[in-house]
Amino acid sequence: MSLNGTYDPDNIFAKILRGEIPSAAVYEDDHILSFMDAFPQSKGHTLVIPKVPSRNLLDTDPDILARVTAQTQIITRAVHEAFEPDGITITQFNGAPAGQTVFHLHFHIIPRYTDSALGAHAGGQMADFEELTAQAAKIRQKLPE
Repeated sequence: MSLNGTYDPDNIFAKILRGEIPSAAVYEDDHILSFMDAFPQSKGHTLVIPKVPSRNLLDTDPDILARVTAQTQIITRAVHEAFEPDGITITQFNGAPAGQTVFHLHFHIIPRYTDSALGAHAGGQMADFEELTAQAAKIRQKLPE
């Protein structure tokens, strides 16, 4: 899919937002949902998405983008405290040629560990839901109140 196009209300993140598909939620407010990536590249791999339909960074309202970015920083700090990785990669893809596989704006928070190889993006193995739920709880404990 190209950078331009119509938002698909049946993409997997839209289904998660509607509660049609379960997710291991980390954080939610009126504008943002954060949850564990079901196909994690590393332990603690977390996603942050806006609740409004938005295909990518280019078509997102600047106010919504600012909220998502600010919350991504807060959640990244909590991931850091929860898992103590050696580094953290933040990724955000725009268009299929850039690696975007779900056409709803999202940020990846990917903890990096010196002695662990990074798993494949959108092609790895689906994680155990109970494990993801436990990781989400660990991150939530580190979020500011």
